[in-house]
Amino acid sequence: MPQYQQFRLPDAGEGLTEADIVEWRVAVGDRVAVNQPIVEIETAKSLVELPCPFDGVVTEILAAVGETVDVGTPIITVDVDPDGPPAAEPDAPAGAGTDVVQDAEAAGGAAAGVEPVEADAGSGAVLVGYGTVESAPSRRARRASEAAAELASPPSPPGPAGQGGTAEATAAQAGSAAPSGVGGDGEHPVLAKPPVRKLAKDLGVDLSTVNPTGPGGIVTREDVLARAKENEPKVLATYANDDQPWLASGTVSPDGRSTHVPVRSVRKRTAEAMVASAFTAPHVSVFHTVDVTKTMRLVERLRADREFADVRVTPLLIAAKALLLAVRRHPEVNASWIDEDQEIVYKHYVNLGIAAQTPRGLIVPNIKDAHRLSLHELATGIAELTAKARAGTTSPAEMSDGTITITNVGVFGIDTGTPILNPGESAILAFGAIREQPWVHKGRIKKRYVTQLALSFDHRLVDGGLGSRLLADVAAVLQEPAQALVWG
Repeated sequence: MPQYQQFRLPDAGEGLTEADIVEWRVAVGDRVAVNQPIVEIETAKSLVELPCPFDGVVTEILAAVGETVDVGTPIITVDVDPDGPPAAEPDAPAGAGTDVVQDAEAAGGAAAGVEPVEADAGSGAVLVGYGTVESAPSRRARRASEAAAELASPPSPPGPAGQGGTAEATAAQAGSAAPSGVGGDGEHPVLAKPPVRKLAKDLGVDLSTVNPTGPGGIVTREDVLARAKENEPKVLATYANDDQPWLASGTVSPDGRSTHVPVRSVRKRTAEAMVASAFTAPHVSVFHTVDVTKTMRLVERLRADREFADVRVTPLLIAAKALLLAVRRHPEVNASWIDEDQEIVYKHYVNLGIAAQTPRGLIVPNIKDAHRLSLHELATGIAELTAKARAGTTSPAEMSDGTITITNVGVFGIDTGTPILNPGESAILAFGAIREQPWVHKGRIKKRYVTQLALSFDHRLVDGGLGSRLLADVAAVLQEPAQALVWG
């Protein structure tokens, strides 16, 4: 007999509390197997595929694409015994059928995120942590009652010689069946039957904006659906290789002058993190303008070196190495302030964050134990990190436990900025654009490559003197890369 089980949204990692449904890989009626990817979700700042925990046939999808779902919420129902004998029909009135299921433990035990569908939700048999849910009418019963309400309409009053009444009489009769709705008034009521009103409410449609096509000016189900379709999100016009349809999930206002986009996924989490950081840690920023001509020569030399032929060498690589050397010379910078415990945690490792701008927003994955890597290994780590960020496959673990970050604003042609700290970190370095400009070198004005550096730090952890010395050391390596041999 049918045995239905629900798969609850699991915690994909790092204690996340919610996720967005990005794409369903299955539909109702599809047969699924254990470990088959069934849905793609966006959680924290990464895309994650969720595998199916059991075999069976999909009977219901409970979360729509684009919906934000809390961890622990059922997202799909699967019949795990689709080939068994059909369930016996209970002796109950038509339309009041009850789904018969088998307890998950009797079917082999519940996996993480899997919840059996209870035959009697009011019986008190629940999973720990989820509580009980009051019984609700079955979908079949609800559909039957709505259909009955849709069909139930008062007969038209007889007109002269037994003929039907006029349009005015029909309208009056419809009006008596349904009071005026939102936006209506005493003179021009909105005429609609209760099921149509419920449909409009569920779809977020204002009945006063619907063009009625029913007899006597009554709003029909088709009218509401047509208006809802008009309110659907309009996909932003895209061009070849355009990967930033940032309005695609929004809803265009009735007058077409604005688009309202729900705050979710990366943008939501970035906003939460930045607000928490900006209003928790007292930020201080220091700046340094430096001649990086020798760094540019080193970059060209490394690009021609066979040892670096398999990696991309950029000035950012040298800046990252310079920052790691500076942290090694000033290890007290590598710390976190813990408000809850009122203590400072000094870290004996460096997980170097690289701020990456992606089509889905800004993320900050980090290179684990970057202080142990050679220059070639560091180049490989940066390349892998940025490639995964752009592909949207960065995992939550790769964005956790960062210790210090670089943001390369120079790629946008920006000279410098005052970056906000990544939460839990003590410092962030902004690496500006490298430009050729006049510079005094050995007493003479020459054309040199020059850039600007900015270091923001948590003043609870890093005093002005310490922050300035750290930035000066980064600048010293960029100005004279041979200095790395002295400090390395």
